[in-house]
Amino acid sequence: MASVSAPSQAAPSPAASLQRGIVKMVLSGCAIIVRGQPRGGPPPERQINLSNIRAGAMARRAAQGQPDSKDTPDEPWAFQAREFLRKKLIGKEVCFTVEIKTALGREYGMVYLGRDTTGENLADTLVTEGLATVRREGIRGNNPDQARLCDVEDQAKASKKGLWSEGGGAHTIRDLKYTIENPRNFVDSLHQKPINAIIEHVRDGSVVRALLLPDHYLVTVMLSGVKCPTFKREADGTEYPEQFAAEAKFFTESRLLQRDVQIILESCPNQIILGTILHPNGNITELLLKEGFARCVDWSMAVYTQGAEKLRAAERSAKERKIRIWKDYVAPTANLDLKDRQFVAKVMQVVNADAVVGKLNSGELKTIHLSSIRPPRIEGEEKNKDKDKRFRPLYDIPYMFEAREFLRKKLIGKKVNVTVDYIRAATGPGESTPAFSERTCATVTIGGINIAEALVSKGLATVIRYRQDDDQRSSHYDELLAAEARAIKNGKGLHSKKEVPIHRVADISGETQKAKQFLPFLQRAGRSEAVVEYVFSGSRLKLYMPKETCLITFLLAGIECPRSSRNLPGGTQVAEPFSDEAMMFTKELVLQREVEVEVESMDKAGNFIGWLHIEGVNLSVALVESALSKVHFTAERSAYYKTLVSAEDACRLRKEKIWANYEEKPVEEVVHVKEAKERVANYKPVYVTEICDTLHFYTQDVETGAQLENLMETMRAEIAAQPPVEGAYAPRRGDICIATFADGEWYRARVEKVESPARVHVFYIDYGNREVVPSTRLAAMPPAFGIRTLPAQATEHAFAYIQVPQDEDARADVVDCIVRDIQNSQCLMNVEYSGATCPHVTIQFGDTKDDAGLGLVKEGLVMVEVRKEKHLQKMVSGKSSIDLGSHLNIWRYGDFRADDADEFGYRR
Repeated sequence: MASVSAPSQAAPSPAASLQRGIVKMVLSGCAIIVRGQPRGGPPPERQINLSNIRAGAMARRAAQGQPDSKDTPDEPWAFQAREFLRKKLIGKEVCFTVEIKTALGREYGMVYLGRDTTGENLADTLVTEGLATVRREGIRGNNPDQARLCDVEDQAKASKKGLWSEGGGAHTIRDLKYTIENPRNFVDSLHQKPINAIIEHVRDGSVVRALLLPDHYLVTVMLSGVKCPTFKREADGTEYPEQFAAEAKFFTESRLLQRDVQIILESCPNQIILGTILHPNGNITELLLKEGFARCVDWSMAVYTQGAEKLRAAERSAKERKIRIWKDYVAPTANLDLKDRQFVAKVMQVVNADAVVGKLNSGELKTIHLSSIRPPRIEGEEKNKDKDKRFRPLYDIPYMFEAREFLRKKLIGKKVNVTVDYIRAATGPGESTPAFSERTCATVTIGGINIAEALVSKGLATVIRYRQDDDQRSSHYDELLAAEARAIKNGKGLHSKKEVPIHRVADISGETQKAKQFLPFLQRAGRSEAVVEYVFSGSRLKLYMPKETCLITFLLAGIECPRSSRNLPGGTQVAEPFSDEAMMFTKELVLQREVEVEVESMDKAGNFIGWLHIEGVNLSVALVESALSKVHFTAERSAYYKTLVSAEDACRLRKEKIWANYEEKPVEEVVHVKEAKERVANYKPVYVTEICDTLHFYTQDVETGAQLENLMETMRAEIAAQPPVEGAYAPRRGDICIATFADGEWYRARVEKVESPARVHVFYIDYGNREVVPSTRLAAMPPAFGIRTLPAQATEHAFAYIQVPQDEDARADVVDCIVRDIQNSQCLMNVEYSGATCPHVTIQFGDTKDDAGLGLVKEGLVMVEVRKEKHLQKMVSGKSSIDLGSHLNIWRYGDFRADDADEFGYRR
């Protein structure tokens, strides 16, 4: 690069004082902005225009709000002149003299690179390179500076440099692009690759205007993951800075303004381009955080490509040093001792799906909530939809059971590392929110796995969004957000578009009649799998039976455990000694664990009595061995009696716990009452809707008939208002959908088989009939009318005490008779006993109360089925005592039952 030698440069006039500054910005080839040294804040700055020369004007965008104004392009060689000075001066120290100051305050002078006038004269260099012209108008002959510039310009012309080159310089004019038609596509097309750029303007510490090279896009870029204090603009146009806004802006300006950088454009939400600016001296995003000029922001942190943990670490460093915007910062766990911030606990219980109860080394039980996550929940309207049904969050909230099971299987009985993130203060009840006690929120890890992150990644919990100034959040908040984004992308759990899992769990605790019906199944099953859901006392538990999908109350057999305090109608029952210890022992051993139970009997309150085993340990025996229970005389009948007595004798000899003050007492005799089973006649009104060829039939409960009618009317009105697109629904086996019947109305149905789009087998779940229809007559079930709103109303039954004829003609005669007598009519029905596929019932006509099955027997259409149960013998004998002399129907050839041949179509 050519430059004018120092001896040939003229000294400034004596009247002009020499001043110094740092070049902040180059406006054009003949104007710069210099600043002083910062002292307690951003330094003063001033614009200096180079005397006696003129460089081309830079491009200017049309004024906003003025439709007549137009964009002004670069003048030839203007950008090259600006770039020549920018690369030479930005961030460098210069000295200058001000020769002229106009009435408007513009200052013109000579600028030298360095601390004194021996440095390079910038005006001479620009003219020498052909990047500026000399202002010859009004030249005074006695001014040596002007005369020298004219000579230098003549030399540049002769050498055809820059402006004086052939071609006119049209190729030096940039095609500036102020707007991008589709910013998101533009950002995506770059694939997060670094792109060269020049920072043209700094709006605040975290927002800049950049010129992207080589295509000259002028874009506004917001730094990903951070936000600096900003300048607020009032309605009248005046701006006022937030605290540290000016300092943050200067911090960014002094490092990036008009520097050559690389930018990674990372995302473009809502037309805002987010990016990371890379400079050889470091990452400005991390520097702003480390120096306390910025805070992390969650909404853009997820797109940051250089590692969100670095940003959190930089912010944490500033918080610890309490600098700038964090000068008044108080850490959420500042008042906790180190031992209370980090500790190890053994998980005793999972509470819903976002908290666990842990046992500390001191023996204290502590409830720990997982930081920054929200378990599955249900909206208020959905929750209150069926007010008659008791709301059970674990089973009624979609995915709550799956979330609880995930935590239970992973954590129960295991030791976990707990790092407390914050303490959520207690809150009082609001209009729509309950009161919450103080909660310890922490990050829980096991084997290096963050449990909250694992839960979120499976779509079994969501991440809580906070106000930007709310610092009470997980120390791994970014990992949680990333896990949630993955779960949403992969359609996991709560984010799945599939039908939500439904858990129909029957609670038969205290339901004596249901318990009686269920008892034989459990007795025959031997050892059944179960999960201990709750521990009422040392020997009283609530169990979930996964195969039977029901909840039962279970009492430990063979022992007498100290009773806990209970509220009784006459007052509070005082707890017996060691009752709390027994309950804690049982909790620690079996709560929320998978166990095996042997059911022996039940009490009159509907509670099942039996033995509970966990990993080869009999809980009754374990309680007795720990001197927390006594052997009950009913254990004599069991195979565990000798073990129980041996353990009790050992504890009695040692006088441990409940035996500490033992004195021989007479044994209180307990009479075990076994109830005789009787036939229960509990007829209820039903509506018979469909009769099958197998002599099975479907009924609707009369009590819920009005609900079904209302649901059908509402559903059809909604479908009429927004009819489904014909053929848009693709049926799959097991789908609950809606189908048009022959009457043209829509009904709820279940897809049983898909042969082809033209042949889909459906079952109408509210009426019991089946049909083969084309898929064009099907549509997706509107969510508001599914089986969660109202269960399927058609229930399958079979006739009790009756043998179904095997002969097709004989069976057809029976079906015709039944269709004629009871189909589409209201009858009375009583469940007599359970069958392999459905309950067996007796049906009475609604008006005469005559037994329909008995009528079939009297008509000679069917034979009576032999039942061995004693309590059913009366009913069987009553149906069997009929006159065969009439020779009706199947008896027309007399009594054939003595013949062993099967060809008659009947078996004894």
